[in-house]
Amino acid sequence: MARLRVESVYGPTRRELFKQLRAFNQKAAGKIDYRPLAISLREGKEMIGGLAGSSFWGWMYIELLWIAEDERRKGLGKLLIKKAESEAGKRGVRNMLISTFSFQAPGFYKRLGYRQIAKLKDFPRGHSQFWFAKAL
Repeated sequence: MARLRVESVYGPTRRELFKQLRAFNQKAAGKIDYRPLAISLREGKEMIGGLAGSSFWGWMYIELLWIAEDERRKGLGKLLIKKAESEAGKRGVRNMLISTFSFQAPGFYKRLGYRQIAKLKDFPRGHSQFWFAKAL
C-alpha cells in the first residue's frame, strides 16, 4: 500500500518530482532547454532591484521583478525588462511571459507592450492575478 509523506519543500522528493516530470515533458514536447536567469541592480553592494526568470521551449518566463520602494518610478523596472528581453533574444527565445497581481504592476507591463492573456479573480482574496505575454 502506498504511503503519503510530507517533506521539506526543497528536499530530495521535490528534486525527484521535477526530474521525472521534465523527462515526461521532454518526451512529449521536445527538448526543454531550461536555463535560469537572474539580473540584479546594485548600488555598491546593496541590491536595489532585480529580476528572476527562466527560459524553456522558446519562451522566457519572468517569475519576479522587484525594485526597492525608494527607487521606483525611475525607469529601473523597464531597464530590467529590456535586459531580460535582450537576453531572451540571445537565447533564441521568441516570446515573453510574466505574471503579476492587481496590487503590483499590471499597467506597467501593458505600457511595455505586453498583452493580458489571462486573469484569475480573487487570488489573493480581494485581488487578481494576471498573466501577460509579448512576442519578441
